[in-house]
Order: sequence, then structure tokens, then C-alpha cells
Amino acid sequence: MGKINYLEPDISVICDKNKLDEKGCNGAPDWIIEITSPTDPQRDYGVKLFKYRTAGVREYWIVNPQKNTITVFDFEKETQSNQYSWDDDIPVCIYGYFILNINKLLQQ
Repeated sequence: MGKINYLEPDISVICDKNKLDEKGCNGAPDWIIEITSPTDPQRDYGVKLFKYRTAGVREYWIVNPQKNTITVFDFEKETQSNQYSWDDDIPVCIYGYFILNINKLLQQ
């Protein structure tokens, strides 16, 4: 049996319900959002970034509350990332016309 790579993201979106079972997601989620830890933010920018990209995650966001930034990786279309502030309207790459604004979400 091969080695199983398992990470537990802060937020994950799974578009294919066939990937879900009683244990969770079997396969890569479509979109993952990680909120950086004040004690180890580099884990999200390094180890998790590499593992999510190679596992087949389509989009990966790193939310950094200490800097009020969001770094977006669109693994389907780009190798580079885009960085946004909490005031920006951030396009969700895998959903076309869906936009999130962190400050507006926090005001609700």
C-alpha cells in the first residue's frame, strides 16, 4: 500500500460529491483556504503549497490575518500567485464570476 498524504485544511470546497465518504474527502478538494498561524506561517507558503499543488487542488488561498493579505494560487491556469488586501474584490478562479471581499464578509 502506498503512502497516504493527509492534510486538514482550514476550509475546503469539494465540487464532486463522489469524493466524499464517511471519513471526509477522498482525493483533492477543488479549493482550499488556509489561515496562517502566527507561530508558523511559512508552513502554508511552503509545505502545504507544494502538497496541494501536486495533489491536484485547483485553487489555493492563503489568508494572513497578521498582514491582512490573501495570496491566491490558481493551479489550473497560472504558476504565479496574486496577492490581495482585505479591501479588494477577489475573484474565485474556479467559479468564474464569483467574487469575495474579506472586509465585507467580516462586517456581516
